[in-house]
Amino acid sequence: MISENVLKVKIILGSTRPKRFSEHAGRWIFEQAMNIEGIESEILDLRDYEMPFFNEPVSPSSKNEDYTNEAVARWTKKIKEADAFIVVTPEYNYGYSAVLKNALDYVYPEWNNKPIGFVAYGSVGGARALEQLRSVSVELQMAPIRTAVHITAPWGLVDEKGGLKPGALEPYKKTAEGMLSQLIWWAEALKAARTQTLRKYARTETLAV
Repeated sequence: MISENVLKVKIILGSTRPKRFSEHAGRWIFEQAMNIEGIESEILDLRDYEMPFFNEPVSPSSKNEDYTNEAVARWTKKIKEADAFIVVTPEYNYGYSAVLKNALDYVYPEWNNKPIGFVAYGSVGGARALEQLRSVSVELQMAPIRTAVHITAPWGLVDEKGGLKPGALEPYKKTAEGMLSQLIWWAEALKAARTQTLRKYARTETLAV
């Protein structure tokens, strides 16, 4: 049984392409997170959630009932479970992937009031994709973490068989520790605030009966 004090951190792989680098970076940041006491971490691979492109008549912020697509329902449930997120994102043409944007767009209240950190990779460490994601995160009422991991030239970090070279991500370990430290601080603070708000509403409803 998981304690209420445990923080649930979901790590989202933002690419579904063959030979993607995100699974290397995702497993690496997962291992860094699991070294921290009080964290329950899980990788969410968008390959496992084959959602159609968002084409619903009502925005997630305004819907009164859940979407019926099975993959969307599973995805929404996983997002609702989380106390914090880490997105592993590539950079495509100064932006992030379409499949990641689609996954973000299908959900709204389940993202709200939770922190999000980033592991980005690309020619400039995925910095331009990350800046776009920060803006989207704010619109989803999330708290984007200041420190992020920027992995440069990821194509040089894998061997001829596509495996991650030994120690390839070791130079980024200190930055990852800083990002995780900030993520945990915000996750604890926002979880406490969400809990307090739920209790307040519960008391109000009880008095109104």
